[in-house]
Amino acid sequence: MSAVVIDGGLVHYEAFGRGKPVLFLHGWLGSWRYWMRTMEAVSDKNRTYALDLWGFGDSDKSKPRYGVSNYVALIDDFVSDMGIRDAPIIGHALGATIALEYAVRYPDRVKKVMTVSLPMGAESINRKLMDFVNTSVVSKVMWWRQITYKEVQKEIEKASKDAVTASMQSVAEIDIDSRIESIHQLQDSMLLSVYGEKDDIIDPNVSNDMDNKYKQNIRRIILNESKHFPMLDEAAKFNRLLKDFLDVQGDLSVLELKEEWRRRHR
Repeated sequence: MSAVVIDGGLVHYEAFGRGKPVLFLHGWLGSWRYWMRTMEAVSDKNRTYALDLWGFGDSDKSKPRYGVSNYVALIDDFVSDMGIRDAPIIGHALGATIALEYAVRYPDRVKKVMTVSLPMGAESINRKLMDFVNTSVVSKVMWWRQITYKEVQKEIEKASKDAVTASMQSVAEIDIDSRIESIHQLQDSMLLSVYGEKDDIIDPNVSNDMDNKYKQNIRRIILNESKHFPMLDEAAKFNRLLKDFLDVQGDLSVLELKEEWRRRHR
């Protein structure tokens, strides 16, 4: 276990691999741990980092610093402490919002962002996520059975209720469309937005306009057999897509879910 002290609190992180840095940010359900297989998949050419956000996993829960702005500051301090420069950020759900906000605020520090299950607004977040926070232990156990991945099951109960509630409220207040437009205006920045078609936590259909509205440096891709965790639901396909994204230069329209992927992984 590795940790750094930021703003007086312990921040747990893990890192492995060699090469160009890549940073992974988790969402509301779990911690850094569900990124582990993805990190391993790209660690042959990359130095991969993943941290537990304030209020999640094994990071500090002593202060109410659970707004998106707090998390953006956390990421900025973390990359500074680690000596990370120009690292693509891969964020999931809450982490996707943080990654997008960070890229807009610091366009000189990150050029590539991959958002996974990005909430496009309060209406795109299923109420069952908030219900999960407020339900009884018995109800939680029943709900957890729907999540079959041990990487998530082991970590989900560590999350602070206040962290989930406050961060959801903060995410709901952000105008995601304006953030995406800001990235679109930055010619040397790229945003790949990935959704699971069967996601029952974040509605992927709210992002449909992205396909027609943006070109070149903005791209949306749907993984047809994935729910809320595409990196686990369709790991081979997701990892191949991520590798292509890390390698691509300039125009994201070249990224596709190739036919050979579909045949190989049926």
